[in-house]
Amino acid sequence: MFYREAGDFKTTYSEDSQTFPIKFDRIRYYAVLAVAFGIIPFFINDYWANAVFVPFLIYAIAAIGLNILVGYCGQLSLGTGGFMAVGAYAVYKLMTAFPEVSIFIHVILAGGITAGVGVLFGLPSLRIKGFYLAVATLAAQFFLVWLFNKVPWFYNYSASGQISAPERDILGIVITGPDTTAAAKYLFCAVMLLLVAWLARNLTRGTIGRKWMAIRDMDIAAEIIGVNPLRAKLSAFAVSSFFIGIAGALFFAVYLGAAEVGESFGIQKSFLILFMVIIGGLGSIFGSLAGAAFLVLLPVFLKNVLVGGLGWPTDLAAHIELMIIGALIIIFLIAEPHGIAQLWRLAKEKLRLWPFPH
Repeated sequence: MFYREAGDFKTTYSEDSQTFPIKFDRIRYYAVLAVAFGIIPFFINDYWANAVFVPFLIYAIAAIGLNILVGYCGQLSLGTGGFMAVGAYAVYKLMTAFPEVSIFIHVILAGGITAGVGVLFGLPSLRIKGFYLAVATLAAQFFLVWLFNKVPWFYNYSASGQISAPERDILGIVITGPDTTAAAKYLFCAVMLLLVAWLARNLTRGTIGRKWMAIRDMDIAAEIIGVNPLRAKLSAFAVSSFFIGIAGALFFAVYLGAAEVGESFGIQKSFLILFMVIIGGLGSIFGSLAGAAFLVLLPVFLKNVLVGGLGWPTDLAAHIELMIIGALIIIFLIAEPHGIAQLWRLAKEKLRLWPFPH
């Protein structure tokens, strides 16, 4: 069959340790990139960009960031919404203070600022873990939301308390503001996701990723064999917060255009991204993408079926939608607690052995 290692020879160590060792996986990866960057931008419209693609790309970045912390390092966090707010307000202050600087640089710097905040709130992880750490990060969530609400400097003393993204462009192509096209928003977020996924994949497969996983599996044994828990945990918080800050900056500047911290970055956002990581699969970059796709596409599908197809009232459909999503999450976690990534791995194993029994 076409999905086999047979005939796929490796002549160097780098080829043998590459991310996609099977040729079919490499072809599929490049085909996805070709569709994402060569076809979708020419056919995308405002509905598909705002309802499906842009939210998926941004939530996927946030899910990768949270998966670094929870899935790879084993540090439970419920402060994702607050860290996204840090990225959003950081990019807003940078955009208004330095209008001549590229929006790409602003987004990266906002991620760096969020990484510093993440390290600060990650310090309790050196003494506590498990549910106690979850409560500490939950406190960070509420503190950050309160801070951005109560200090007018963060929203430039606006009377409404909202922040609005000014118009910024890259090489003459408008990325933020009311005149942004669907293709421009999609391509900018897609490039950011590609960079984040590439960086996360290389980090998790390297020395630092092995240290994270050693801390996750048994922190005492990891310390005995030479892993520094201080550096490992704080680096996980830094990298995770960096990615989440980038997602928060994109969520405000590119997707929403205007935001209010309590509504846009509340505790619901933290739970939503945590559900994406759990459903997609802990400790898997692909699982982060799959979980984000699941929780972005499912509500859109249900809304089109219940409201557009069956003609139900919008408020009733919203409640039914929440019930269906909650029930599916419970059923899914019972049936496959390791997430969509595990289902994907099992499907590939069966395909590699087909037609022989497994």
